[in-house]
Order: sequence, then structure tokens, then C-alpha cells
Amino acid sequence: MARFVVDCGAVLQIAAEEIDVAAGHELLAPTLLRSQTLSALHEAVHRGEMRPEAALEHLAPALLAALVVTQALGGDNGGFAVDARLAGLAAGAAALVLRAPLLAVIAVAAVTAALVRLVG
Repeated sequence: MARFVVDCGAVLQIAAEEIDVAAGHELLAPTLLRSQTLSALHEAVHRGEMRPEAALEHLAPALLAALVVTQALGGDNGGFAVDARLAGLAAGAAALVLRAPLLAVIAVAAVTAALVRLVG
């Protein structure tokens, strides 16, 4: 297994190009990745490099990529944990593929994770 440290630029590129990370690879990122990603999108809009609508289109996949990297499978002592978070992530990704609005993607992921925790 190879480990790669990514920053917000790499996460934005992974999201924009819809790059699949191979199962044998692990992405590591700083805990501030989500804040850095939001900041990078905001700055691009402020500089006129990106339309606000385009930033919103990149926001959901970029945040999902950041969540995957920082929390979806994170367990104790740097290990992996498969739990309700993974189910929520999968549901949110499915909503994203179906081109649901950002708030709907977040709601679907949160409700799915909550239901899995309730049932499990």
C-alpha cells in the first residue's frame, strides 16, 4: 500500500477530474483540509478566476473528497474503521452522481449515517 499526502490543491484536482484513487493507496491530509479547500474556492471566486456558480459545483465533490481523506475510514491510531460514516459517504456520493443539490447531498449523507447508527 502506498501513502500519499495531499493538500487542498490536490483534493480540488481529484474532485474536478473525478479521479478514482486505487484501493491499495491511502491518502493522508492535514486536519485543516476542509477549511483550506473552502478558502481556496473562495479566493478563486474573489480573484475572478472562477464564477461563483462553478465554485458551488466544485464544492460538494471537493468537500466529499476532503471528508474521505480525513474522516471516512479513519480509526484509532491511524488505522481504518468501517462504520456508519462509510454508509453516509456512499449515500452522499450516490446523490452527487445523481446531480442532487449540495444541501440534498449533505442531508442524504447525514440521514443515512444516522439510520445506520440507529439500526446497528
